[in-house]
Parts: sequence; structure tokens; C-alpha cells
Amino acid sequence: MTASLSSSASVRPGARRRTLALLAAAGLGAALLAPAAHAQNALDNILKAKEIKIAIPTDYPPYGFVGTDLKPQGLDVEMAQYIATKMGVKVELIPVTSANRIPYLQTQKADLVISTLGKNPEREKVIDFTAAYAPFFQAVFASKSLNIKSFADLAGKTVAVTRGAMEDQELAKVAPAGVDVKRFEDHAASISAFVSGQTQAIATSASTAGTIMVKNPNLQTEYKLLLKDSPNFIGVAKGEDKLRLRVNEIIAEARKSGDIDKLSSKWLGRPAGDLPQ
Repeated sequence: MTASLSSSASVRPGARRRTLALLAAAGLGAALLAPAAHAQNALDNILKAKEIKIAIPTDYPPYGFVGTDLKPQGLDVEMAQYIATKMGVKVELIPVTSANRIPYLQTQKADLVISTLGKNPEREKVIDFTAAYAPFFQAVFASKSLNIKSFADLAGKTVAVTRGAMEDQELAKVAPAGVDVKRFEDHAASISAFVSGQTQAIATSASTAGTIMVKNPNLQTEYKLLLKDSPNFIGVAKGEDKLRLRVNEIIAEARKSGDIDKLSSKWLGRPAGDLPQ
């Protein structure tokens, strides 16, 4: 049999093609089975190597960005370091983008993804999620010197917002009479209006506000009022339940100790609050 398979002269062209197709299919099948064989090994491998690979953002303040010392910093970066410390291992921080963060999990280039990752049904088909570790929200931001403690306090003030954005829709639901909402066509224009002093406040996402805070510290911009909350979760490769449950234990302990709230207050200007499990 071996001889006949290795000799093109003794096998009809059609049979040879079918044989090659079967061999290719067998190879593909083996490749597809590889992730299953890896399942449940991640935590053991991390503890054995004494190192965990965590994908983080470096272009999305205040969750992840490169500081003046050229090192990654931000809420997601500190959360990655926190988890590694609690596991008693070193951390390798792997910069990712929104497009490649999930593939990094699927190809085992990262053990975890901590990168402003929201949970939805489509993503749940290809990766697993831990409990939420941080809020992601749209809110009203303004200078620390401006007294805004309720939506009623917006009356008589100017607020920049991007037309049609989620924060525009949410602000419209709660804006009091007398507030001057100035709508701009894109986020860059909204930011420019606020930074230049054309408006006293801005309704935007926490990430956009984080960029403003980093680039314009003299404005002393801070969180004022919540418009909508959308929590972030940590991504884990499909089937790695041992690792997911260990990370959930760390998150639960951090919530109980107040460390999650401290981290959120430091980078987002408000405690994490009640996050989903």
C-alpha cells in the first residue's frame, strides 16, 4: 500500500487527487483538534512558567496608553499587573488593537485580554469572559472648579457633544431646560470646542475624556455626571475554565477589598460601583 501511494505511475490521477484530498482533510482535522487538546492547560502553563501574557491597549486613555516614560500605563495595564501579582507570577504586557485582541487569545499569543472589552453574544461564541472588572461609560465632564452635582446644575451652562453619538442620545433624556447643548459633527470638533473654552462641559465617553485629561492637564477635567454605563470584561480563551475561575476569584477579592473601586477612582474619577458578575 505504501508503495502504491508513493508512486504516481501506479495510481490513477483521479484516485491520487482523492488520496491527497483525504490527507489534507486529515491534516486540517488535526489542526482543528489542537485547541481542544490545549483546553484547560493555560493556568497550569502560567504557574509552571511563572509568567502570564496579558494583552493590553496602549492607544486608549485612560485604560491603556504610553506615558512620558514610554511605558504602558492606565487602568487596564494596572489591572493586568494586579492579576499577575495575585497569581504570584511575572506579567508580559502585549500591546494589541481592537482588531487583533481576540485573535491573540485564539492563537495563544495571550493568556488574557484586558483591553476595554465589552461582552456581547457574538464574542461569546468565540471566547469566554470573566466577571466585569471596570466600568466603561459615557458621562458629562467639566473642570474641577465648575460646580455640577446633578443634571439640574447644567442649566445655564454650555455642553459640547457629538451629534447622534450615544452620549448625545443619553444627554437628551436628562438635560434640563436652560442648558445650552452645542452639537458638533465629530468627536474631534467636540473635543476642540471644550478644550478651547467654547463650552464649559463635554458629554463624551470615559476614553475620550481620558485623552483630554492626559493631553490638557491644565484644564483639570473631571467626571461629573453619569449618562450610560457599559462595563468591561476580561477575555479568556474558549474552554479555559480553570484560568477564568481563578481570575474571577481575584476580581471578587478585589471588589471586596475595595481595590477595584480604588483603581476606577484613580483612572476614571469615580468608583466602579455595582459591576455584573
